[in-house]
Amino acid sequence: MESLFGLSHNATLLVWTAVAIVFLVLLIAKYKWNPFVTLLMSALILGLLAGMEAQTLIKSVTGGLGGTLGTIAIVIGLGTMLGKMMAESGGAERIANTLIDKFGIKRVHWAMVIVGFIVGIPVFFEVGVILLIPIIFLVARKTGMSLLHIGIPILAGLSTVHGLVPPHPAPMIAIEAFGANLGTTILYALIVGIPTAIIAGPVFGKFIGKRILVAPPSELADQFSAKSSDNLPGFGITLFTILLPVLLMLLGSIAGIADPAGTSGFTHFAEFVGHEVIALLISAVFSFFSLGFARGFTKADISKFTSDCLAPTASIILIIGGGGAFKQVLIDSGVGDAIAALANQSHINVILFAWLVAALIRVATGSATVAMTTAAGIVAPVLAVSTGVNIELVVLATGAGSLVLSHVNDAGFWMIKEFFGMTVVQTLKSWTAMETILSVVGLIFILILSVFV
Repeated sequence: MESLFGLSHNATLLVWTAVAIVFLVLLIAKYKWNPFVTLLMSALILGLLAGMEAQTLIKSVTGGLGGTLGTIAIVIGLGTMLGKMMAESGGAERIANTLIDKFGIKRVHWAMVIVGFIVGIPVFFEVGVILLIPIIFLVARKTGMSLLHIGIPILAGLSTVHGLVPPHPAPMIAIEAFGANLGTTILYALIVGIPTAIIAGPVFGKFIGKRILVAPPSELADQFSAKSSDNLPGFGITLFTILLPVLLMLLGSIAGIADPAGTSGFTHFAEFVGHEVIALLISAVFSFFSLGFARGFTKADISKFTSDCLAPTASIILIIGGGGAFKQVLIDSGVGDAIAALANQSHINVILFAWLVAALIRVATGSATVAMTTAAGIVAPVLAVSTGVNIELVVLATGAGSLVLSHVNDAGFWMIKEFFGMTVVQTLKSWTAMETILSVVGLIFILILSVFV
């Protein structure tokens, strides 16, 4: 490839990368193009500008897409099924009611962040919001508290899990790209995520709830208040079903640490059931019984639930695949090596670099998923040539960066605005501020943890 305006080969590659990313951002953010189509176009443009052969470029795009979705697509499908069973059985409402009873009305906002954190483990953020909105309305009405006082802690719990805690697709993408250990990432995610969610949730929720007083849209409030709370599943079985995939993954990681040589038959078994695909498959099938047949649902009901819930995930899966294609072109064109060389020369903190890259793409595109997939491709080669860096913390930093500053180009922004009956300015002061607190506080805790691990 010819150098551009006398620039070095690496500098030229970085210029073409900037062009491709600007193209990507403009089409998604300004012109509202489909992110999947835009990611594929950007990958092809970058490859051609970088001088890749046409057939090599096509193999890079298809290989990157397929390689990324190999595990992630299964994780999304099974996780969505598990979340759907929780929704239909009333398990989420059982968890909320139990925690409210235990915590009492004065501390109910602390219960809400726990609800968001627990319910968010097996479901997408959007699914979790839809699932928990009736509980937010119900609790706000019962306690007489501000809607944001109750809602912000739940949203903080959901969003923290979405950005930081596997098996959510966002951290899973980075785990795959960086070669991080799943169990260690889960452990660090909990150490970072719990205090982060507390600060952005109950603490900020109490502050903003006193300053922005809103009521839920009457149509939604009427619809949700009419729901029956009879015959809910038990708290213990619901909690066990939701946490089963995480428990199995932790079991596999602990067995691997205790027996690194893998000499024990139990270690092989634990690592097998602890693989994210197997753990989620076991948990999804278990939920058919614990939250399905045990609640009186028929085989036809469960079949319908698990089929219907997959349709909304199609676009998410394709966007992740498109991000994987873009990531692979970054690597195969030599851009990854050029970025790695630049970062290495500047001696930048890799954790801070990962957060910053993800944050910039998130602000520009409005999509945490696009931010994670694109940032993973940019950060992976930098990580490969860096020494003494904790890979699992880089995963968390990338996830934290992908949460920052949700605004008008983010579908989640409009979802929260409509459900809570807020104006754009009120949504910026509450939801956008909460997401930014989550991201920045999360980064601070990650940097503190990096001193010790």
